Amino acid sequence: MLEQKMEDCFAIEELQQLLKQSPDQLIIIDVRTSEEFAEEHIPGAINFPLGELDSRSIKLSKQAMIITVCGKGGGRSAQAAERLQQIGFTNAAFLCGGTFGWYDAYK
Repeated sequence: MLEQKMEDCFAIEELQQLLKQSPDQLIIIDVRTSEEFAEEHIPGAINFPLGELDSRSIKLSKQAMIITVCGKGGGRSAQAAERLQQIGFTNAAFLCGGTFGWYDAYK
């Protein structure tokens, strides 16, 4: 199962490029708590805490490209991407390195 999750990991550089080319084609979902989100988040990200993902994702297009993020990437964000895939979001992946990796790369 970990191998499958790693296949769904989206590189920070790829996300940066996609944001430049097609920002309207992409939804970034930060699955941390609202307090964690308020401290620092990727510009343009929306906050759906992990426990609210199912109920809040019903408003999103199943065809959307969705990148889930958390602090370090691979924990909550991997769970969220996997859950979104289970409920029909075929273009869901999590961000390698998470929010912290994003800010390390782009500060």
